[in-house]
Amino acid sequence: MVSRNARRAVLVNPRQAIENWEGAIPAPGPEEVVIRVEFAGVCGTDVHLWHGEVPLSGPIVLGHEGIGVIEELGHGTATDFAGTPIASRDRVYWVPISPCHRCYYCTVMKDTSLCPSLFTALFRPAQEAPSNTYTEYAWLPPRMAFYRIPETTPSEAVIAFGCAMPTMLQGFERLGGITPGQTIVIQGCGPVGLAATLLSHLAGAGQVIVVGAPQHRLAMAGRLGATAMISLDEYKTDEHRRQKVLDLTDGRGADVVIEAAGAVAAFAEGLKFVGRGGRYLIVGLWSAPGMVPVEPRLLNNANVKIIGTAIYEARHLYEAIRIATQYHAQFPLAEVVSHQFSLAETENALRAVKDLRTIKAVIRPHQVSV
Repeated sequence: MVSRNARRAVLVNPRQAIENWEGAIPAPGPEEVVIRVEFAGVCGTDVHLWHGEVPLSGPIVLGHEGIGVIEELGHGTATDFAGTPIASRDRVYWVPISPCHRCYYCTVMKDTSLCPSLFTALFRPAQEAPSNTYTEYAWLPPRMAFYRIPETTPSEAVIAFGCAMPTMLQGFERLGGITPGQTIVIQGCGPVGLAATLLSHLAGAGQVIVVGAPQHRLAMAGRLGATAMISLDEYKTDEHRRQKVLDLTDGRGADVVIEAAGAVAAFAEGLKFVGRGGRYLIVGLWSAPGMVPVEPRLLNNANVKIIGTAIYEARHLYEAIRIATQYHAQFPLAEVVSHQFSLAETENALRAVKDLRTIKAVIRPHQVSV
């Protein structure tokens, strides 16, 4: 067993420069794993953390979407969390969250995505060995789920949507699924919206209408199954966008609207897209604070259902890999990864995501800055 030093990108305080620290990665104990990180997805939540919109205490290592190769297995670790045999140098996909499996939500409701202890590992002090992903090596404790990636599946196809794909998979479950032929409106064309676009298409939606910007993201939505795109740059007011949705749906509105914009104002606008008897799934507002006015009688009189969904369960990570494996040759999943950055360029990566210059950005921790 070997102990290692690893560079890591650390958020010391909100709205301040990201620092590169170096610290020890211990040799793995029983049922622990050390991973050499190859791809760390840059999520909008990382940007919200950087801007202080999600409360945190003390310096933390950023990043919660990771693909890497197993560097060392602790005693007693012979399979991943689906029972697939694993060995050193296998590629795995993991997210650094761990439910406690001993609370009301884990054991009675059987919904580990609601566990109050879910983010304990994610917000570990930066001085400790990180399970997070903006680091050269990650340390996974015994109860942290990870899954082997098949050899024929490109890493880029798995990390393309990051945590957005497993989040959307749980969201579709909470939604109750989509009936073939239904009309879906998706607000946003970042990774969350693109994951929703692909899943809606695969579910047999009759129309998949994506509302968003900029153009390069909308173009990718078209390649992933969108049948119509409403550009925020062309349709500049919510009333213009609402009228366009009505025009595309014979005046009825959408059967399902999916909020994937991560902008508070999108919530009030999305309600105007929902047709009578429709459903509204809220996915993107986990880390976006704020309030908007809503007229309840319109929801009441139109029998609209509003469904919230946050995070996901471990099995959704496994399902995300299966989707990448099954569809990466049919759809340009790997091409969703539009930008790659070194660990030293983490702040540039966060700015690029904030400014919507990327489709999906990733950190390559072992990549040398150019």
